[in-house]
Amino acid sequence: MARPFLSVVIPAYNEASNIQSGALDQVAGYLSRQSFTYEVVIVDDGSLDATAELARSFAESHPGFRVISSPHRGKAHAVTTGLLSAEGELVLFSDMDQATPLDQVSRLIPWYEQGYDVIIGSRGRVRRNAPAWRKLMSISQIMLRNIILGFSQVSDTQCGFKAFRREAIHPILDGLSLYAAVTPDGTPRGAAVTSGFDVELLFVAHRLGYRIREVPVEWDYHRTRRVNLFKDALRGLNDLVRIRLADLRGVYSKKVIDRRQTNRSP
Repeated sequence: MARPFLSVVIPAYNEASNIQSGALDQVAGYLSRQSFTYEVVIVDDGSLDATAELARSFAESHPGFRVISSPHRGKAHAVTTGLLSAEGELVLFSDMDQATPLDQVSRLIPWYEQGYDVIIGSRGRVRRNAPAWRKLMSISQIMLRNIILGFSQVSDTQCGFKAFRREAIHPILDGLSLYAAVTPDGTPRGAAVTSGFDVELLFVAHRLGYRIREVPVEWDYHRTRRVNLFKDALRGLNDLVRIRLADLRGVYSKKVIDRRQTNRSP
């Protein structure tokens, strides 16, 4: 079969309520109106509710949808599993809650067509319906990332709406250090915001020389959940420090050199 143009990867952990409220119907409705071919890969991260059953039932009646069942290892592992399984020319991962609606991919595609390798959604400084503490948390994350990593090329690393040219996925994932392992060790449990995973993805993509484009997208705070101010802030800070320490040890530089040598091999 011909490769689909777009793959949509949706990690899912205890998302039964979102599925029942029509999240997947929203995704299917948008895609059915497009002229390009597509697939939707739902990765169930060992949910404890009816997520897997509801997702499989939906996929059975909607061509192009499929479900991967994975042990509960956290959002980073679920996203990675989906990215590696996806077959599209352009691979997007998006949250089940559709805080950023899938129709926003129409803003990303033109940049892919212009040759960018990584195209990411950006919520900007004005974040609709977000409380003051959430905005403060986001600003603090940006400042700490710039200070600790010196990585200011991307303003919003945390928006859960990122697309990758197919050829860039394996090199970027191979270049990860903090989130390289696909075991429970070192992987935050549950579907909490794993800020370090997003940062490391983009940090490695930049080191590998991939062209990254940040694109403004719609985002609604009211659709998000599972964000804990103190817990996630501390986890994010810890991840930034660990990424920085790995960088100081030359881990990412070595991976870049290894990748370039691999590309030169006959």
